[in-house]
Amino acid sequence: MRLHEEVIAALRKVRDPELPVSVYDLGLIYGIEADPDGIVAIRMTLTAPNCPAAGLLPGEVARAVRAVPGVADVRVELTFEPPWSKECVAPAMRLFLGTEDAPRHLVGLQS
Repeated sequence: MRLHEEVIAALRKVRDPELPVSVYDLGLIYGIEADPDGIVAIRMTLTAPNCPAAGLLPGEVARAVRAVPGVADVRVELTFEPPWSKECVAPAMRLFLGTEDAPRHLVGLQS
């Protein structure tokens, strides 16, 4: 597995404290860059600037990524541009969270 894929797998283990969804699938991760020396840069956001997890999640993200074999160091940049919205959430997770209607073929309806 490539380093980038392993980093994503690690991020999928970090859960948002208020929702049963990973920070990756929630769309909080805006960017992942890994250089050949194993330095990983993560650009992430929170659901809101005053999110109670602001002091917690960036550190959890860094710890999870640092545990990936081949990662020498992690830098987490927190940003609020663009602001997070439910459109950032992976489509399957929107359905799971109930923020989007099920496609007709998933509920047994014919078009």
